[in-house]
Amino acid sequence: MTNSFGEFHKAKMFFVIGSNMTEAHPVASTFLKNAVQSGARLIVADPRAHKLVDFAELHLPLKVGSDIALLNGLMHVLIKEELYDKKFVQSCTVDFENLKAQAENYPPEKAAEITGIPAEKIVDAARRLASVKPVMLCYTLGITEHTCGKNNVMSVANLQMLLGNMGMECGGVNPLRGQNNVQGACDMGALPNVYCGYQAVTDPKAKEKFEKVWGVEGLSDKVGLMIPQMMDGLVDKKVRAFYIFGENLANTEPDIRKVEHELASAEFLVVQDIFRNETTRFAHVILPGCAWSENNGTFTNSERRVNRVRKASEPPGISKPNWWIFKQIAKRFGHEWESSTGQEIWDNEVSAFSPNFFGIRYNRIEGDGLQWPCTDECHPGTSFLHKEGKFTCGLGNFQSVEWTPPAEVECEEYPLVLSTGRRLYHYHTRTQTGRCEGLNDLLGEETADISLEDAENLGIEDKEYIKVKSRRGEVTVRARVTPEVPKGMVWMAFHFREGNANWLTNPAFDPVTLTAEYKACAVRIEKQ
Repeated sequence: MTNSFGEFHKAKMFFVIGSNMTEAHPVASTFLKNAVQSGARLIVADPRAHKLVDFAELHLPLKVGSDIALLNGLMHVLIKEELYDKKFVQSCTVDFENLKAQAENYPPEKAAEITGIPAEKIVDAARRLASVKPVMLCYTLGITEHTCGKNNVMSVANLQMLLGNMGMECGGVNPLRGQNNVQGACDMGALPNVYCGYQAVTDPKAKEKFEKVWGVEGLSDKVGLMIPQMMDGLVDKKVRAFYIFGENLANTEPDIRKVEHELASAEFLVVQDIFRNETTRFAHVILPGCAWSENNGTFTNSERRVNRVRKASEPPGISKPNWWIFKQIAKRFGHEWESSTGQEIWDNEVSAFSPNFFGIRYNRIEGDGLQWPCTDECHPGTSFLHKEGKFTCGLGNFQSVEWTPPAEVECEEYPLVLSTGRRLYHYHTRTQTGRCEGLNDLLGEETADISLEDAENLGIEDKEYIKVKSRRGEVTVRARVTPEVPKGMVWMAFHFREGNANWLTNPAFDPVTLTAEYKACAVRIEKQ
C-alpha cells in the first residue's frame, strides 16, 4: 500500500475495484465501512454485488476481465471534460500525451460495450471521482489474477496519477495483500529478482554486497524462476529438487490434475509446513515447522508496517522454528549462520543491509511497529509514499495499456464464466481453519454461486447439487442461487478439496508476472 489503514477514518472517498473486502479482508473492510458510516463516499467496481456494495453510493458491475476498458473509459471522460489534475500531471508525471491518445480510443460507449456498464454510468463515475480530493483507491486479487494483471495495476496507477491522488494522505494506490505476511515475504526477498529490501539481483553492487555479507562467491546476477516455471521444470527435469515452504500448491495452483502430475514428477521434494496437507502427499521429506504463535519474530502487513510477533506457546512434538530448520540445512552445506533468535536475524541480517529498513530496529517495534521506508533510527517511519509527487523513479510514468480479453472466454459448449475468490469463514485451503472447531459448522462445503436468471433457465434450485465443468475437469457442489452474481457468471472458492475451483481453473498466466488467471475461465453447469 502507498498509504495506511490509519488514514481510512479520515478519507473523503474510496474507489474499491476488484476486491471483496468484507470476506477477504474483514479487518480492513471494517475500517472502510466505519468511514463510510461517518460520511465518506464509496464507489465499488466489481462483477458481483457482494456485501461491500451495500455501503456504496455507486456500483459498477463490470464484466469479468474488463477492468482496463472501464479504467480507460473513466480516464477518457476525465481528460475530455478537463476534470483531471492538470497541475499534478504537468509537474509530477511524464508521457501524458500517450495516455491521452490511448484514452481517446475508449469513449464511454466503447467502454460500455466491453464492460457491460451503461455509458452514462461510466460518465457519472468519472465525474464523482473528480469531485472529491483525494480519493483512496483499494484493489485486490480481482485486479491482479488475470493474464493482463500487470496492465490492470498500471491502469489503476494511471487513474490515480491523472486525478492527482498520489503522494498525499487519504489517497494513493492500496493493494490489500492476499495472504498473511505476503508483504513481509516479498520484503525478505522471496521473489526471484531481488534480495531483501527489494535490492535487484541484477545490480552488481547488490551482488557484491551480499557476497561479502554471506561469505560466498559467484552469486547469480540472473533473475530466477517463478512458480509456474518451477512446476514445468519438474516435468522436463530442468528442476530436479523442489522445496515448498508454507504453500499447499496441490490445492492453490490452477488445474489441479496438471499440478499433481508436476509434483509427482519431482526427483526430490521437500515440504516444510505446520500440518500435513494435499501437497505433503508428494513429499519425500516433510519438515515440521512452528506456527506463527510458537516463535518470536516479525510480520509485515499490507501497509508496510513491521510488527513484532511474540511467542505464545511451545511448539508441539519435534516441530522447530522455520529459521532453525533453514540454519541446520545450511550447516550441512558447510555454512555456520550466527543469528539464533528473531531479534538477531532482524537486526543483524535484515535491517543492517536493507536501506528501507535501516531505522527499523527490534527495540523500536515493541509498540505499534514501524512502516518502511525507515532510513535511520531517528526516522518515524513513512505513513504514505511519494510525498509531494516525488516518485522513486523521479516523475510518475503514465503507462498507457490496451484492454485484452481473458485467455478463455465463454462459448457455445462452455457458456458461463467462472471466477474465484475467498469466503469469510475459511482461509485458503483450510490447512489451518479446517481444523478449527465451529468454522466447518458455519461453512462445511463449497458451493457454486449462480444468478437467479441462470438458475431459472437451467431449472436449478437453491442448495441442489450440480456439476460444474470446464475443459480441465469437473466438480459436484451445491448451487447457491443468489442476486449477488450476475447472469452468465459462476463464482466459487478453493477452500474445500472436493469442490475446489482449481479443478476447473485455467493455467494461463500474465506474461510478465506469471500470475495465474484465477478470475476467468469458461464453464458449463449440469444438473446432478
